[in-house]
Amino acid sequence: MTNNDILRRLRYTFSLNDTKMMLMFKHVGSIATREQISAWLKKDDDPDLVDMTDAKLALFLDGFIVENRGVNENSRTVSDGKISNNIVLRKLKIAMKLEAEDMIGILRLSDFTISKHELSAFFRRYDHKHYRRCNDQLLRRFLNGLQKKYHRGEIKD
Repeated sequence: MTNNDILRRLRYTFSLNDTKMMLMFKHVGSIATREQISAWLKKDDDPDLVDMTDAKLALFLDGFIVENRGVNENSRTVSDGKISNNIVLRKLKIAMKLEAEDMIGILRLSDFTISKHELSAFFRRYDHKHYRRCNDQLLRRFLNGLQKKYHRGEIKD
């Protein structure tokens, strides 16, 4: 999945308008203009689409955590380097205060069955022998399940 696709799905699921999205960047000391957000949200075949960097997606997800849970002085931002599907999954888990059972239920909403042990492998350190890489299909199904559970209405700006 592309960073832009993840951003589009989260915007739709949680009915986030441009102002709210700009605020999420502001929560973590970053700036995203309405024009940048609009360029990131364009369809994949639009020539004006701008690819969202891993650092910007990480900042957005950190801002999403702050928006939903408040500021945590002990947290650290993963804003440099590559952001993986595992990191996206972890940050959404934190932001939504989800337990393993909640995540399994969300995946079940999109007809995906996974055990608690299989799920926990995605949250292990990458050098752990039981670490498992989260593929695009699982992340897509999780985002689809989030949409089924949390989408309530239109985006109002």
